[in-house]
Amino acid sequence: MVISDTQSGLAMAIAVAMTESALFPPVVPLVSRNRYFTRKKLLKKLEANGNGARINALLDSMRASSPTRRPTDTEDHNSWILHHPSALNMFEEIMRASKGKQIVVFLDYDGTLSPIVEDPDRAFITTEMREAVRDVAKLFPTAIVSGRCRAKVYNFVRLSELYYAGSHGMDIKGPAKGHTHRKGNQTVLCQPAREFLPMIDEVYKALMENVKYIPGAKVENNKFCLSVHYRCVEEKKWGELGDQVKLVIKDYPQLRLTQGRKVLEIRPTIKWDKGNALEFLLESLGYAESDDVLPVYIGDDRTDEDAFRVLRERGQGLGILVSKTPKETNASYSLQEPSEASYAVPQTFGGVEEAVRTKALE
Repeated sequence: MVISDTQSGLAMAIAVAMTESALFPPVVPLVSRNRYFTRKKLLKKLEANGNGARINALLDSMRASSPTRRPTDTEDHNSWILHHPSALNMFEEIMRASKGKQIVVFLDYDGTLSPIVEDPDRAFITTEMREAVRDVAKLFPTAIVSGRCRAKVYNFVRLSELYYAGSHGMDIKGPAKGHTHRKGNQTVLCQPAREFLPMIDEVYKALMENVKYIPGAKVENNKFCLSVHYRCVEEKKWGELGDQVKLVIKDYPQLRLTQGRKVLEIRPTIKWDKGNALEFLLESLGYAESDDVLPVYIGDDRTDEDAFRVLRERGQGLGILVSKTPKETNASYSLQEPSEASYAVPQTFGGVEEAVRTKALE
């Protein structure tokens, strides 16, 4: 479906500039003058203590990726918003920029469709949010791209008309049938890391054994990757947890350690991430080389930066970061986390249902 007028455009809380160049303002580093640092600079500062000894690099990285919340300086926040304006304030521009474009919607799950919670098994989507996403999928190809196991995300969302990309995009499956957006009749399926499954299961069992004595630690098997959550672990135990994780994976050079929000991620070393998943889905939908497509990606985590970067490199599409605090990002626009996203998506996505009814009456 190609949008031909503003009334039938993407009724959702995302922002876009009136010109193509404005979609991708320059990435603004978070500099020390405003008491923000890039992660690289912050880790360099943390590498040594008073006597010059090197601090555990993984522990430093865990701290850097999980900063203690503090009130945001108004001047700093305003400066960041200037370069990453609120998507809510740019709605009319979205409608104009989407004219004549095929919109494809990509959504992260945790922190975007559901709030970040202490127990990852209880990150439930609200009924209102589910209905809003259902309405969006009536008009636009819609995918959920998550670090979670694809089956677990599906059990949370329970919408069969969506595309699901689990394990940071390493497990992709589309609707089996009856989906009007896809060109052709074949089911979309992509699992580039299948050969790693036995190894990942082996590491999962070892991690479960090694961290069971650390209160609050939780190991989640996401099929093609593993997550070690430390949101409920006392900070004084983070070093011990990191050591146990490193101890397990040191004998598996085919696996790599990455980080998210209070979570350590263990993934295969293959070059595949959420950005690759976005490109694969666009190609599967027949829009890989199209100039008339507008991919929209909304996410909150460091792993979503891979997708934001792809959009920026394509010079096509729209990345929206969900975050309360300024951070370095390749996204162009922002939404607050989590309350604004929880409010904005149902309220504005709900307008799609009206667009569907209007088109049905024409």
